[in-house]
Amino acid sequence: MKKREIDVVEEREIDVVVAGHICIDLIPKFSKGTESKIEKLFSPGKLINVEEAAISTGGPVSNTGLALHRLGLRVELMGKVGNDFFGKAILERLKEDIPGEGMRVVEGEVSSYTIALSPPGMDRMFLHNPGANDTFGFKDINFDLVSQAKLFHLGYPPLMRRLYEKEGAELAKIFKKVKELGTTTSLDVALPDPNSPSGKVSWETIFENTLPYVDIFLPSAEEALFMLEREQFFKIQDNILGQLDGGDLTHLAGRMINYGVKVAGIKCGYRGLYLRTADEEKLSRMGYARPEDLDSWASRELWEPTYHVSEVVSATGSGDSAIAGFLAAYLRGETIELALKMGCAAGAQNVQVLDAVSGIRSWEETTRQLKEGWAKDKLEIKTSGWRFDDQDEVWKGPNDKELTNKKSVLL
Repeated sequence: MKKREIDVVEEREIDVVVAGHICIDLIPKFSKGTESKIEKLFSPGKLINVEEAAISTGGPVSNTGLALHRLGLRVELMGKVGNDFFGKAILERLKEDIPGEGMRVVEGEVSSYTIALSPPGMDRMFLHNPGANDTFGFKDINFDLVSQAKLFHLGYPPLMRRLYEKEGAELAKIFKKVKELGTTTSLDVALPDPNSPSGKVSWETIFENTLPYVDIFLPSAEEALFMLEREQFFKIQDNILGQLDGGDLTHLAGRMINYGVKVAGIKCGYRGLYLRTADEEKLSRMGYARPEDLDSWASRELWEPTYHVSEVVSATGSGDSAIAGFLAAYLRGETIELALKMGCAAGAQNVQVLDAVSGIRSWEETTRQLKEGWAKDKLEIKTSGWRFDDQDEVWKGPNDKELTNKKSVLL
């Protein structure tokens, strides 16, 4: 098995820079007996009694960044806030864990906030003010810090106007510069309101401009379908996770890889985490943090089931946590199978608490959970060509090198 050969002799001091969207989240807790029909719950003039509220920082800078920190990585954060009450609260909370130098405070701008509503029996709803995130761009990235990092992760450009306007020119400029520094790159997005300016732009064009410089891309199934197959998205939007099959994910990930992505993941909520990778030659060009074991990471197609959670308290930030778990294992040089398991484990830890950060455990605690036999939810894949590996407890797809090689041996 081929191990990664590092071109740069010096060890980089930062494991990962997490940049992009940052806000403060206000998350009221609804009682279990709360009305479950939206038209009755939110009728005009009605007073809704709620329980305690979780107040925490939100967005990938916080959610993914702090989760990576809890998992033992050296993290630097890069986001933008105003010099206001929310901005000061955001900085104070972040500095409890990561007293870095990447955050920017800008006079005359307001800090972003989100009110997350998650009543029992309903999908989450958000009241969101993007604030200073809308003006975040190339000049807000501290590239001196990025040059010291193994990996650069940016999240939620659909919620950041400067990054999606003009066909994503600013977003592509950022990732091109990061790649020139030899730093491995990672991108996450968010699902925009189809009727918003972000929802009306051509994300296919933005991806054409940006994804050639993105090594790891980890959108959700809903985001991937909306941005790459919008007509199909509107046809099945009421039950996307339930209707997507292995062939759909193979197609979506294939499109990402054709744009230039080397590791294409799709977060599938209660149906786990899907991953497809490019060939070994392409993976070898991923920069400083290319895989430790190129041979085992190249030309793979896997679908990891979720870990069982008896009660889901809130799914806020679960996707960000899953990315953190995956990247933490990846940057530690672990196997592709363990990276998927850590992604699902961190996502499962997240949904057991109200906020987006406090549920994440340390690397040691999380790996102990896995070794103790954390039960998995059943995942059924009926698409032809998929096989379940009992040893690794993961599904392997028709494009998985290991499954293909086994077939060749049998033949």
